[in-house]
Amino acid sequence: MRNRHDGPITDRSAWRGSDFTDSDEWAYKLTPRELDELDAALQSVISADLAPVEFSRDAFPLPTFGKRLAEILDELENGRGFALLRGIPVEHYDQASLYRLYWGIAVHLGDMISQNAKGDLIGRVEDIGVDINSMNARGYTTNAELQPHNDSSDIVGLLCVNRAKEGGESTIASAMTIYNEILARNPEYLNLLYRGFHYDVRGEGVTGGSNEVTRNRVPVYSFFDNRLSCRFNKRAIETAADKMGTPLTALEQTALDRIAELTLDPQTRFTFEIQPGDLQLLNNHMVLHARSNFIDWPERERRRLLLRLWVNRREGEGRRLAPAFASRYNTGHRQGVAVSAAE
Repeated sequence: MRNRHDGPITDRSAWRGSDFTDSDEWAYKLTPRELDELDAALQSVISADLAPVEFSRDAFPLPTFGKRLAEILDELENGRGFALLRGIPVEHYDQASLYRLYWGIAVHLGDMISQNAKGDLIGRVEDIGVDINSMNARGYTTNAELQPHNDSSDIVGLLCVNRAKEGGESTIASAMTIYNEILARNPEYLNLLYRGFHYDVRGEGVTGGSNEVTRNRVPVYSFFDNRLSCRFNKRAIETAADKMGTPLTALEQTALDRIAELTLDPQTRFTFEIQPGDLQLLNNHMVLHARSNFIDWPERERRRLLLRLWVNRREGEGRRLAPAFASRYNTGHRQGVAVSAAE
């Protein structure tokens, strides 16, 4: 089996932000019928007293909207790799109901994996006062700028509940377009990007040790089963090298810097402001994302809050991944953060 892609990526996954300047095809507004369907399914699980992680797709029937979600899944895997659902009435629900509603959508997308050592399947992206520069800090718990990266699942979902007072804009970029740029202008980086790097698991690995890094190198680009996939987190690579006491070479550092630079390049990126009721869905193997820093509201109830999902496609769906590429937290193939690390 070939482990490198021959030539540039030429399908719809290789896009530029300018492709969407005058188009809203990437954003889908829910219809009144679909909203009624969601609410009816929600009332059903509330009546059955089912908590979010306790019910499956069968308990949350979406005969109409479910077909739309299937189309979106196809777009995520075989199209541009991102979509935005708009118009979820987050302001109409209390927290318990909103979590059930979000979980009900999620079970139509795939299976959730753990996002942190507490085992959260629905994560809260909010500033809790953590210093981004502190050891093992997770960026989603800060108000800092988040560097270009993708997450440890097939799909990442971000549901906006509250937006910040200022800032917090979302930036996404096609990892396939970035690959094409590197192939054309910096082919000397490709060998080390295919070889990959060790990643810092930020104190949330199977050992619970603060200096644990991935046992294997995780490729930045992996070509497997005729699909090119990307995994990139510059900060986690850099801190892993520090913890291992093996500094990155000049070429490695330059290659990582180049990917981050291309992600934020005005010719590559697509930047938008996520609004309350928006659900952003990204294919992590095809799309990198970043966030600007933000200033929050003083009132706690108004503070910026996004609810995050790490979703894996179910067996037989989506793409197959190379073993080394699919092991991100020393927990096994396509698994999330080790919950035992919190015990």
